[in-house]
Amino acid sequence: MGEPPRERADAARNRTKVLAAAARLFRERGVDGVSMDAVAAEAGVGKGTLFRRFGDRSGLAVALLDERERELQEAILTGPAPLGPGAEAAERLAAFFEAYLDYLLAHLDLVRVSETASPGARYRIGAYRFWHRHVAILLAEARPGCDADPLAHALLAPLAAEHMTALVAEYGRARARKAVRVLVTE
Repeated sequence: MGEPPRERADAARNRTKVLAAAARLFRERGVDGVSMDAVAAEAGVGKGTLFRRFGDRSGLAVALLDERERELQEAILTGPAPLGPGAEAAERLAAFFEAYLDYLLAHLDLVRVSETASPGARYRIGAYRFWHRHVAILLAEARPGCDADPLAHALLAPLAAEHMTALVAEYGRARARKAVRVLVTE
């Protein structure tokens, strides 16, 4: 068992070009207004390269979100309190939901595409499993005796991107954020 195989230099360059092109196109046209063909053309790579590497738009969305998710995970694990260690569980839970809402609302269309690619896609994404575990641990500490695992899913449910998209469209970002805050803190 050695190190995982290193990415070839040309593959790494193509990945960087594709992600930069996709981010630019998504920003300019919106996620729903961009085809995989347009991303391949903008990046200067073949469609086969794009599809082999990312599969579809949802795979591309997951790759684009990866860096932001890692930053949030790092802040949770080693950042300053209350998001990071050192605060009471209830305070950390509220801080997590605020930070996650910041992330979600900043990347709502990409998160929606990544979560709705196929039935249950949201729950198979590694980041969701991390968020769920974190929330369950905090709930178990803040509410001893609660059934933390299903309760964590229930608290994360309103943060599903499709649900948040509907809330934002109908009530605006501020009211959607406040509704989630009330669920978590009361």
